[in-house]
Amino acid sequence: MSEKTEKNNKNHALRDAAFYNKWRRIFLFLVTHVFYMIRFKLVYRLEVHGKENIPKDNNFLIAPNHLSTLDPPLMCAVMDRGVACMAKIELFENPFMRWWLDWLGAFAVDREKVSVSTLKTVKAIKNTDWVLGMFPQGTRQLDGEIKNITKGFANIAKINKCGILPMGITGTEVAKRIPFSGKIVVNIGEIIPYSDNVDEMVDKWGKSIQELTGFKYIPSEQ
Repeated sequence: MSEKTEKNNKNHALRDAAFYNKWRRIFLFLVTHVFYMIRFKLVYRLEVHGKENIPKDNNFLIAPNHLSTLDPPLMCAVMDRGVACMAKIELFENPFMRWWLDWLGAFAVDREKVSVSTLKTVKAIKNTDWVLGMFPQGTRQLDGEIKNITKGFANIAKINKCGILPMGITGTEVAKRIPFSGKIVVNIGEIIPYSDNVDEMVDKWGKSIQELTGFKYIPSEQ
């Protein structure tokens, strides 16, 4: 990796509270709550259950299971506040994607390690009316199983002393274009309190997602 690329990656990993301004909130709303929501309602007959479990403050992170590229905008669309998503650092190498993700409030993350820039950004988000969103499985998984869970989300919850809001998603794994041909169901579970025991939080998230989706939870080998 060149020194210039490494510097750019660091810049897109580090965000301050001022970055999450009203203009990005408006842009995010138009993209997710208008453009994508029309598709979710018209094509996928979206159903959302458990919104009463969403805390009023922002001292939590949203943690859905991951089936397709529709999941990030879906996660944002069902929330009534801005969601700052972690995105793999490689996506920021494309100029258009970099511009798009910047305006959506996303920030770069190295999936191999939690950097100082990432932790600073997470702390900055807590000083805004946005909330952090991340996918514990890291990459898209096949439906039917909850596995390949990374511990990064639980480590961040521990460091920031914030809860974890489990979000179970089903129905996004099959691309649909004909109206009312798909079916997406989002079930939001009860908040998982932060703990000093990272493995315990990971296990509680896996079991919660199993209950919310009907998928089989397969714990990672320790």
